[in-house]
Amino acid sequence: MEENKKPTFWARIRNRYRLVVMNDDTFEEKFSLKLTPLNIFVVAGLISIIMIALTVSLVAFTPLREYIPGYGLEVNTRKDLINLTLKLDSLQHELSMRASAMENIKNIISGNASGDSLSQKGKTKTASVPQNADIKPSKEDSAFRTQVESQDKYSLAFSERKTGKESISNFFFFTPVKGMVTASFSTSQEHFGVDIAAKENEPIKATLDGTVLFAGWAQETGYTIEIQHSNNLVSAYKHCSVLLKKAGQFVKAGEAIAVIGNSGEQTSGPHLHFELWYNGNAIDPQEYMVF
Repeated sequence: MEENKKPTFWARIRNRYRLVVMNDDTFEEKFSLKLTPLNIFVVAGLISIIMIALTVSLVAFTPLREYIPGYGLEVNTRKDLINLTLKLDSLQHELSMRASAMENIKNIISGNASGDSLSQKGKTKTASVPQNADIKPSKEDSAFRTQVESQDKYSLAFSERKTGKESISNFFFFTPVKGMVTASFSTSQEHFGVDIAAKENEPIKATLDGTVLFAGWAQETGYTIEIQHSNNLVSAYKHCSVLLKKAGQFVKAGEAIAVIGNSGEQTSGPHLHFELWYNGNAIDPQEYMVF
């Protein structure tokens, strides 16, 4: 009965086997190794786990991850790529203009000057107006134009502007962002604003009601937004990472207009460069608000 009893699974995988390497001609034993199925499974499992861990580490902590399709790039890498793309486009345009200028100089020296390719480049062909064509506006068109222009709908002036010598010190300025002032206003150093360091992705808010004059990219100040307020007052917000408003839009005081960032050449960390201009002159924002 005991001889017919089959061994259990654990007994089978723990059976010992000998792996022998012999010389086929002399039958001399060169190498031998005692193995069990359990040992083989354990060693194979450990090797698989180590290989998986090494592969994951190699992909996650080395630049190889950038070559994997669908693996997202870091935020800073995306910003660098955008900045490099803009610079490359500017350089290509500059090289094209320089090449055209050199071609003109060669033509002038050789006596084959036919026209300025720089001024002609990029112009589109327009249709000529016949001499007998009546292009004067009609009476109805003139009346309509006068009516629209009289409404002054798109003027930057504010209808609620008060007359007299009202001082902007009576205005209630909304602080655009809360943070630490790292550089103060200084006309002697040509620093016409204040630098406020704040948390990353902090929203920037409009200091007063107004109309957006400019919202775009500048090489030195990065993403910049400027707002026209009443009484010839203009505020500027520079080095933003994202602009939330476009030129021509009306914004209210305290409304989010951008996100703090580190864009442009004249910056070394996330901060807001905030300026106030009154009647064409820069004024110190710290005299009117606390950051």
